[in-house]
Amino acid sequence: MTVEVVSRARCFGGEQRVLRHHSRETGTEMRFAAFLPPQALGGAKVPVVWFLAGLTCTEENFTVKAGAQRVAAELGLLLVAPDTSPRGDGVPDDPDKAYDFGLGAGFYVDATQEPWKQNYRMRSYVERELPELVGAALPADLSRQGIMGHSMGGHGALTIALRNPGRFAAVSAFAPICSPLRCPWGEKALGGYLGPDRAAWRDYDATALIEDGARVADILVDQGTADGFLESQLKPELLEEACGKAGIPLTLRRQEGYDHSYFFIASFVEDHLRWHARRLGLA
Repeated sequence: MTVEVVSRARCFGGEQRVLRHHSRETGTEMRFAAFLPPQALGGAKVPVVWFLAGLTCTEENFTVKAGAQRVAAELGLLLVAPDTSPRGDGVPDDPDKAYDFGLGAGFYVDATQEPWKQNYRMRSYVERELPELVGAALPADLSRQGIMGHSMGGHGALTIALRNPGRFAAVSAFAPICSPLRCPWGEKALGGYLGPDRAAWRDYDATALIEDGARVADILVDQGTADGFLESQLKPELLEEACGKAGIPLTLRRQEGYDHSYFFIASFVEDHLRWHARRLGLA
């Protein structure tokens, strides 16, 4: 599998890269960002923390806005941020050009409905293909992985961790969509990509997965109280309820006055990286 380096830049003693490759899952060219800490440039294999971004985003948003590289360099974490959907000529998009479906809104699912199912295979891309590629192309220790995300990507991080018990030593999220089965964003996306059978949606809903027996060791979630999507789309109380019933330790921090933006993420990303580092045996 050929990986091309699109760009590279020194950063906090490490190196920030953007890479691209042809994806067997999506059938398209895909890009992802990878920050290699100084320890990795020195030849050591280091733990990986995946960051899944939200609606409308690419691999660039977290890379240039979150300010995560300084702490990742200190801790020795390789940060990988994939794109949020397939792109390119012939890849279908929402006919109304809505921001919450189609390009930039892959929802980390494997679509089963036409015309989406040929390209919109972000679950398999993130769960299988990209780890294989990163393990082969970068100094990544895949025996030590964490995963986190924001909004749609928070939904992705939670569901991927819950579906893959034992793979991730840590999981966290910023303002995640906690129950796509019970919010407009989720109902639109899952209905469009997977069809009307709501039973098929449960694999992509963190609260449903927990209700159905999936478990992780613990979860960290930060949620801004001034987030305009809090009540209608995100609904952290549903995750809180599900974790409480299942006995999953959930640290849910309601951050007073913070919104849904990358200013919010930048304010707390250090806490999340240190949370991951402790569980990955680095601190």
